[in-house]
Order: sequence, then structure tokens, then C-alpha cells
Amino acid sequence: MPGHADTSDRAPAYTHGYGAAVLDSHRARTAQNSAAHLLPLLRPGQQLLDVGSGAGTITADLARIVGPQNVTALEVSEQSAEITRAELVRQGLGAVRVLVGDAQALPLADDSVDVVHAHQVLQHLPQPVAAIAEARRVTRPGGVIALRDSDYEGFRWYPEVPAIDRWLALYLRAARANGGTPDAGRRLLAWAHEAGVEDVASGSSTWLYATPETRAAWAETLAGRLTAGPFAQQLEREQWADAAEREAIAAEVLAWAEDPDGWFSLLHGEVLARV
Repeated sequence: MPGHADTSDRAPAYTHGYGAAVLDSHRARTAQNSAAHLLPLLRPGQQLLDVGSGAGTITADLARIVGPQNVTALEVSEQSAEITRAELVRQGLGAVRVLVGDAQALPLADDSVDVVHAHQVLQHLPQPVAAIAEARRVTRPGGVIALRDSDYEGFRWYPEVPAIDRWLALYLRAARANGGTPDAGRRLLAWAHEAGVEDVASGSSTWLYATPETRAAWAETLAGRLTAGPFAQQLEREQWADAAEREAIAAEVLAWAEDPDGWFSLLHGEVLARV
């Protein structure tokens, strides 16, 4: 497409993968709990691009607002695109178009959408500024770019558990080795400015796990990622944590979730950029 950047030598790597521990967690995401900063700006009939649609649950919520025929979802591989498609079909929203492509070189024409939404995407990309510049390219004048990303180094929890410190250190190491930026949330405003977007509003929000149900769900996804899937495989391959250590960390994380005083807050940075 005209004007897009060539990032063919910088393909993104997804540290989490698409195993059950990841997808079970991602399917709990909704537009209300993950894209509340964008919702007041949405209207029926807007053309919306959802970059990194993943489990498809946020995509589905957005599609119900603007109309499924007006939504394009983008995923990085056919495997992940099929996960999105399956969820949309399950929810009766098969009219959403699902494409495979790179957020850093979007397969869309200039000025072709009114809204670009990306949730937990930029932290995984080797060139996040290029992705924002691409979002700006495909967004019509007057449109909006909505970004939300975690800031892993802003996560806080209680009680203090050395196993959780170890999990975080391992994740930060793995994500950075894969070309990602796990503290992306705090950088979104600067990245938007670097991409040439001047009208930018920045904010932040959190997810909190402090009930027996939410603690258990969060601990189970951490434990599952430590014991199976690409993250676990990377730790084993690089000899950063062997199976015995990973299983011990997972067991301690699960034990933490049973503490009635357990509290875990995940920090996210947010940006609304007007084009």
C-alpha cells in the first residue's frame, strides 16, 4: 500500500504464545475492562481497525457498537487470525473482516479508517513508533488512534513473594530478548509524539486481582505460562530457568492466590491520539 514502511526484517515475536493459559486469560477481556478510554468516541458506521485482535472478545464488543461490517481485525499469523475468526463467528459477528499482516506495515490504504485500536500490542513490536506512524497513515483526518499497553515494571502485589519477583524478572528478560518493550505503557505518549501525532491525550488504568476468583485466574495464567508454551520453552532453551525451577515458581504463585490478603495490580498506559 502507498506510503507504508518496510519492516520485513523486523517481524514481531509474541512472547506469550496462544496456549490455553494465555487464551483463557485473554478471553476475559472486554471493551469495558480493556478499552474504556475509547468507548465514548465510538459511533455506529465508523470504520474501525482492531490491531492485534487476539482472542477476539474486545473486537466483538467494538463491532457491536460500530457495526461488524465496518470492522477489520488484524493478526500477525493465520494461526492467531483463526482464533479471532472463531470467536467472532461464535458471537454471530462473522461479518468482521480478519486479515493477516504486520502492524508495522499495515495492509490498508491511506485514510481508510476512522478508528485504529490496539490493546497490548506495541509492547511486543520491535518498532512500536513505526506501528503508530502506520496507524496514523491509515486513519482519516478527524479520526482517532487508541492505544493501551501494560507497564510490567509498574505491577505491584501483596504479600511480597520472591517467586513473583522471579517470574517478573524472567518475563522482562524474555520479552526484551524478543525485541519487545515490557514497560511500554509509560512510553506511549512519547512514541505517539515521535510518530508525528501532535494531538494526544494520555492516561492510565489498572486491572486489580484481589478476590478469590480473580486471584486464582491470574495465578493460573502465570503458572500455565511458566510450565508450557513459548515463554516456558524460551526459558528452557536459554537456560534461564529449568523445569524444576519453573514448576516451583508456579506452585508458589498458585499458593499466593489462596491468601485472603492477596492483591495484584497491573498498570496500563493509554493514549487517545487525534489525527
